[in-house]
Amino acid sequence: MQQTISTFLNELVEQLRFISLETNEPIKLAETSIAVILKSIEKLKSLVIKHKFRNQQEEITFFKKVKPLFVSKLIYHQSVYEIETLKPHGGVSVLKEYFNNELLSLKKFFDKNLDFYKYHRKQCDYLDHKYFVRGKHDIKLNIEKFYCETDHRFSTSHDFKVAKIIANDQLEVYLKCELANIENHSVKIENYPNTEASQKSTINWTGSKASLIELLYAFHADGSFNNGNVEVKQIAEFIENSFSVELGQYSRTFLELRARKTGRTKYLDTLKEKLIKRMDDADDLL
Repeated sequence: MQQTISTFLNELVEQLRFISLETNEPIKLAETSIAVILKSIEKLKSLVIKHKFRNQQEEITFFKKVKPLFVSKLIYHQSVYEIETLKPHGGVSVLKEYFNNELLSLKKFFDKNLDFYKYHRKQCDYLDHKYFVRGKHDIKLNIEKFYCETDHRFSTSHDFKVAKIIANDQLEVYLKCELANIENHSVKIENYPNTEASQKSTINWTGSKASLIELLYAFHADGSFNNGNVEVKQIAEFIENSFSVELGQYSRTFLELRARKTGRTKYLDTLKEKLIKRMDDADDLL
């Protein structure tokens, strides 16, 4: 069972990585990720319900350390989806207030669950037999309200709370990055008011990183720059500076694209099809 669960988790991580490469639009990214995670959790649930744990410690380990790795990803992407869909249209001050309020919500959850945070952070185990064994819930241990509605064959009183803590750590990073982006954007506007540079900055790459990485390696393979006397790293830096994006571990992504069974050059193929259609449509207009 342990090997099967590891396979489930590795597959999920890779699927989410590919999704993040395929789109930069946060709402679409969250929607697609949620659908994939739900399927993975359903597979995990089916496996666990059919499986009989060898002993209580194995059950504790699963609900304390394994299941939260899956559920935390769901909580995180659901939270991002909600934050992005409810994000107000406004200036810098409005957006700052909005994201700071979201950070405040994380702090309220922390304050409300301070004792369990301490228990979790210190890696304590003296209450594990109550927190992470099915059917052992104790109403005095601050159980989530929805616990009574969950499937108790796949839930304990506190496994969701562990997942929530993990997700909130990720959300804090996400929210602080959004605030930093707002701050950086406002600085750029103040430094370059009504200039040609500021107008150019309004054109941004909105395709996926995977698409740019396809172009990157196509440029290098073709020798499109400096008569081919240039390294992949130099082209990557040029693309990042030109399109104001970070390609990340582009060499790893290239290996993953190469390993695809189909559609290894999906973006380039799509570009070709759309260009041919554009040419055909232009002929019709003559």
